[in-house]
Amino acid sequence: MAKRVITIAPLPPEKSAYALARYSRSADSIRQSIEWVRTHNSQQFLESFYFQYGHQSIADLGHTVLCFEGISELAASEIEDEVLWDGQAKSSRYQDFSKGGFITPPEFDATQSSDYQAAGDALIAAYKDIHSRVDAHLREKLPRPESMKPETYGRNIAARAFDVARYCLFWGVPTNVGQVTSIRTLEKQIKRLRVSEFGEVRELGLEIAQACAAPPECTWDDASAEPIAPTLARHAEPDEYIQRSYSDLQLWAQQNLKMSGAEAPRVDLLKPDDVLTEIAATLLYPVCSYSFRTLYETLRGWSAARRGEVLDVAVKSRGSRDDLLRGFRGGQYCFDMLIDIGAYRDMHRHRRCHQYRQAYSGEHGYESPVLLAEAGAQDAYATAMDRAQAAMRALPDPGRQYLLPFGARSRFLFKMDFAEVEYIARVRSGVKGHFSYRDIAWQMKQRVDELEPELGRLLQATPPWVEDPLKR
Repeated sequence: MAKRVITIAPLPPEKSAYALARYSRSADSIRQSIEWVRTHNSQQFLESFYFQYGHQSIADLGHTVLCFEGISELAASEIEDEVLWDGQAKSSRYQDFSKGGFITPPEFDATQSSDYQAAGDALIAAYKDIHSRVDAHLREKLPRPESMKPETYGRNIAARAFDVARYCLFWGVPTNVGQVTSIRTLEKQIKRLRVSEFGEVRELGLEIAQACAAPPECTWDDASAEPIAPTLARHAEPDEYIQRSYSDLQLWAQQNLKMSGAEAPRVDLLKPDDVLTEIAATLLYPVCSYSFRTLYETLRGWSAARRGEVLDVAVKSRGSRDDLLRGFRGGQYCFDMLIDIGAYRDMHRHRRCHQYRQAYSGEHGYESPVLLAEAGAQDAYATAMDRAQAAMRALPDPGRQYLLPFGARSRFLFKMDFAEVEYIARVRSGVKGHFSYRDIAWQMKQRVDELEPELGRLLQATPPWVEDPLKR
């Protein structure tokens, strides 16, 4: 019997894409297709079929592994903001972030940099002080069980203390990210990063393209030293459509959105029944500061023509090969969340949903974990947070966002189907999780219970008051 499953060692991404694309277009075996690719120009193939003729699925057949080191947490969150993305970032729950300093935005002059660094130093000092106090408090409150090894106990206590101390970390602290993406996703990522409002992020977009044109810096044994995606590197230009449409929508919102709405809960749920209104509200959400409920309910009262005007603004600068903005993507359940930045970093990992954020304004206050008061660290925390927010308001935009602490609240919209709601509620509410996203997952279940109790009963979630602090 002929062998039906054939394993293939990793190839350079563009070679892999060429081999598999040819495999689908010929009667040859995969062995013959790979041998063909060895002697033919993959760059010429991709130039013709991917970039010239627009056969975009070809670029899904080659995958790249890239790592980013010493970038800001803000840049990391922008890098990770792709639906078809797999990766890991340095964990603020298990590592001490006080030793790496922090990144100063390139937008600042000398005086602004000095003010920023002073406020950042104060936050890092508070981070270290709070971790020490909470660690000591937890050791007194939760003595080590005889069945637990001292090393395990120490790690678990330290991690719980970091859960609280991380509220003093901020977007400017450095981190590392490793990612695996297709060439197609990588191209979209580069083009998106290159039109970011933040200079560091734009520079990273260029650096990714340059890295794709050079041989890999890390190889395994005799792995190929060919550039990972040289053809991509020549074509990943800034995504001007994203940039122009954002500006167009922002201007339209400033001129047309004058409304007030009831204060929404920390985790609010809407299940839209009007697609036009949902899309229009979603397109406007990132360019304003209104809750999604306020936007949706207000636009619902407009005429169809006026709601359609929002869509017209969003597409007026679209080119023939530009994808529609992500605001056109839908989801049965729309969760509008006013949550702390640290919780967002955790929730942001969920890829089976569509995510949107509003500008990091620093105007929504900050969270104060209960353990701060129990450990006698509330005053130190509040002083550092208030100082950071005052310094942030005095700094220029863009750039000031780097000083936004993880404890500060911001607004995010997550759109998903019921299966993803079930997954998040079940997994994120578990006792091993951070108390912030545990509470978010629990509130997601409560909102579904209120809206659709027959479906809500299928959601299994652990209440946040059920705890096992020594379990990781």
